[in-house]
This record gives sequence, structure tokens and C-alpha cells, in this order.
Amino acid sequence: MNPLLLEEQLKQALSEDLGFGDRTTEAVVPEEQWASGVVMAKGKGVMAGLPVFERVMQLVDHRVEITPLVKEGERVEQGTSVIRIQGPTRAILTGERVALNFLQRLSGIATVTRQAVDLVKAYGTKIADTRKTTPGLRMLEKYAVTVGGGINHRLRLDDAVLIKDNHIHAAGGLSEAVHRVREKMGHTIFIEVETETLAQVKEAVALKVNGILLDNMTVPQLKEAVALIPTSIISEASGNMRLDHLEAVAQTGVQVISIGWLTHSAPSLDLSLNLDGSIKK
Repeated sequence: MNPLLLEEQLKQALSEDLGFGDRTTEAVVPEEQWASGVVMAKGKGVMAGLPVFERVMQLVDHRVEITPLVKEGERVEQGTSVIRIQGPTRAILTGERVALNFLQRLSGIATVTRQAVDLVKAYGTKIADTRKTTPGLRMLEKYAVTVGGGINHRLRLDDAVLIKDNHIHAAGGLSEAVHRVREKMGHTIFIEVETETLAQVKEAVALKVNGILLDNMTVPQLKEAVALIPTSIISEASGNMRLDHLEAVAQTGVQVISIGWLTHSAPSLDLSLNLDGSIKK
């Protein structure tokens, strides 16, 4: 992760929540009070974002101490204590919601990613994310995918060339679109082409692109398409990739399966922070 961007995003999230101050906590809790507590998983899943949780709390008050009780990427069961926290009570209560929001969101993404990865790992197929991310949270959400065992597709539009259906339409054809890219880009740029038919797959293979995305194809179509693509060209299946048929897709021999819902529809892992004692300082 980019530490400068992370710091900026966490500060922005805290500013959004804090406004001009935590009225409730400042009225109820004495400034000198310290407390301890635990963050507990209320469901089973894969933990991701423990360092993010810690950084949020320390931005509120550097005196807050975080002790992870599980490892990043570890599976946890319902009722598992995942973090012990202690420090000024005001700081803990003020940072609680933002810190938990990040931890819950990232753990939810890591959890569904691990489910997908487990379904296809026997076939050597990789699970990748897409750019269907929450605006402003892409870096963190894609980080959570890697914690869950997946790989990242493009982080940004400048990472690689991905010629999609609308690009092909705008250029007047697949070959013309690839030709235009090669005229304007250097030889180090990765070029992937989205295809919807076997005819397009054959055309892309003949053009010797770096990757071919097989979009919204049935399992029998994917099997035919993969047979046409040499192993030197990365084959990627995408579109309507559900958990209940990921294994069948992997069995076609496709190298990568990209899934938008890893980031746009993953349910957050339910977590709670409960104070369990006061500390004299």
C-alpha cells in the first residue's frame, strides 16, 4: 500500500465522522479516564485490515495501544477475540466506528475472496479483482483481495491496456484498436483484449496480444476458447462469475477468473468493540 495515500484516506475518514468533536464522549467520559477492551468477531471469516485499525486509533491518540490476537489473513470463528485495545477512553470511543468500518469492510472482502480461491486452487487458477471498487477505497479494497489469496487486476487506468467492447466499437474493430495502441504505446505496455466470440478470440491470438479476456461466455464456450489460446497468452474469464460455478470455469483451463463482486458486493464481517475494564494512569 502507498503509506502517504493511506494516511490521507484515514484522516479524511476520521474528519468526516468527527466533525468539530465527539459531543457524546466528551460529555460522558472524563478526560483522564483510561480503558481496555477487545474487538470480537460476530461471524466467521478472514481478517484483513488489522494495521489499518491500529493506525486509525493512533491518529486519534498516539497513546492508544493495539495488540492483535490473530494474524492478518487468518480465518476466525464467531466469538473470536481479534484485537486487544487499551488507552484513553475518549480516544477509543471516538475512533471506534471508523476503525471498525475499515476492519469490517476489508475482512468481508478477504472472506469472499478466500472462498473463491479455495474453490479453484486445485486447478492452478488465479482469482482476480476488477476496478468495480468503492470510490476512494480502491487501494484498501484491492489490498484486502490479496490478503484473501487473490491477485490484483489493474489498480488504475494507466497500469495496462485493456481494450474492451466499447473501445473496439469506437475503433471500428478489434484489430484496428490493437493497431492504434501499438502505434502510440511502448513495447513494455501489457495489452489485453476483451472478446465475446470465438472469432474474436482467434483474431486476438493472431495479433499476439498479452492477454485475452473471455467475457460472459458459457462453460462450453470457455473450454473452446481456452483451447485456441496458447499458454504464452494469459486467458481470463470474466462476467457473471458466481461461486456455484467457479470450479466448472476453472476446469476449462482458464488461467485467471476476474470477479467484480469481490469488491462491489462483499458483505462486511460483523465485528464489535467491547470495553471490559478501566485502567488507572
